[in-house]
Amino acid sequence: MTLRAIIFDVDGTLAETEELHRRAFNETFAAQGLDWHWDQDRYRALLQVTGGKERMAHDLAERGLAADGHDIPGLHRAKTDRYTELMARGEIALRPGIADLIRSGRDAGLRLAIATTTSRPNIDALIRATLGCEAADLFHAIAAGDEVGAKKPAPDVYLLALERLGLPPEDAVALEDSVNGLMSARAAGLRCVVSPATYTAGDPFPDDCTIVEDFTHIASVEALERLLEAKA
Repeated sequence: MTLRAIIFDVDGTLAETEELHRRAFNETFAAQGLDWHWDQDRYRALLQVTGGKERMAHDLAERGLAADGHDIPGLHRAKTDRYTELMARGEIALRPGIADLIRSGRDAGLRLAIATTTSRPNIDALIRATLGCEAADLFHAIAAGDEVGAKKPAPDVYLLALERLGLPPEDAVALEDSVNGLMSARAAGLRCVVSPATYTAGDPFPDDCTIVEDFTHIASVEALERLLEAKA
């Protein structure tokens, strides 16, 4: 199968962002005078719910509290602002191998895309902080979670990325870190390579999942193609 595009997930794939997200949530809660605090164990459980607004609503429901008693969209906007501020201060880095693969993909003439549950401001902040450029200058297509009706594990965001790339799924591969991401990519008809991150290392990945310990194993287009051919 021809490889013409690589589609990257963001949180946990491009970078280990989840701990920074957790910090931004907790700092936002404290700034708003809320006595909510998500420790690592609680956040790991909440990551089974995709989307920050959905995560807050789910947390409230599990504690028997009404979500409509709080301005969830407003809290999420404040959290996003705090997260992007932390990013701008340089408190994040790309996962090993990612920058090399992006560079190799561009050199080989592949189309690069993003398909993520996170919002566009978070994407832009990460790319500026880690690669020093605008996301739109680096990626041919960007599909964010707030642009689709259903988030991962639904295929919507990957289907949107493919539509914007103008390519069929067999011409692309998705890079992911979680079971939800894997399910989303597969539902869109995509091949998928997974490298679990800190918060997804314990996910119940299926036996037929193509897993690498980290992205240094596929840090070039040639290495990625060899892996896909071996798994075909």
